[in-house]
Amino acid sequence: MVNPTIESVVFDLDGVITDTAHFHYLAWKQLAEELDIIIDEIFNERLKGVSRMDSLELILKEGNRQNDFTLSEKEEMAYKKNLHYCDLLKQLTPNDVLPGILELISNIKAEGIPVGLASVSKNAGTVLKALDLEGAFDYIADAAKIKKSKPDPEIFLTACKGLGASPKRSIGIEDAQAGIEAINSSEMFSVGVGNTLRDADYLVGSTNHLQWKSIKEAYEICLKGSK
Repeated sequence: MVNPTIESVVFDLDGVITDTAHFHYLAWKQLAEELDIIIDEIFNERLKGVSRMDSLELILKEGNRQNDFTLSEKEEMAYKKNLHYCDLLKQLTPNDVLPGILELISNIKAEGIPVGLASVSKNAGTVLKALDLEGAFDYIADAAKIKKSKPDPEIFLTACKGLGASPKRSIGIEDAQAGIEAINSSEMFSVGVGNTLRDADYLVGSTNHLQWKSIKEAYEICLKGSK
């Protein structure tokens, strides 16, 4: 049975489908240490949902070294970090899909609602292949073609367009504050994963609490309240 009001559901990847944040942290930490910049996992929270080059800029600013390198040198640093990250990704298996996600996607698709992916990671294809989820999504926004990183709504709007869905009739699921802001800016219904997030329309503590029935109920309440 096709849901008459929800036209699409768009997922973030890191922290929602699987958790590669620690791999990102290890790769960035190694690069930062080579530049005599110290970052910790608390700082790494600021990098969630942020593009590779923008993440590098945040790290360089943390060490007050943002003006010490040319664009070419920064691109080489980002490339080096990504090589290390991709090497770490070899550890991923289908068992690393976060709890509740496969059931959630299955329940959404059972109602004829298309699902999309809106990740700023240029390694999304590699991650999905490792997780055996290459065919799970009806549309995957190409991060390489996205000009503005989250919290700009561009990637979510692109995903909705690719799915032929109206953002106002779509749901976005995120674990990063920048992602929630991007979803809200796109006028989608925002679902946040993580107790520290702000301004999500619906919030759960972890992915195993992402119940499709509860999300739909929250969406319907929000939709009625906006009329």
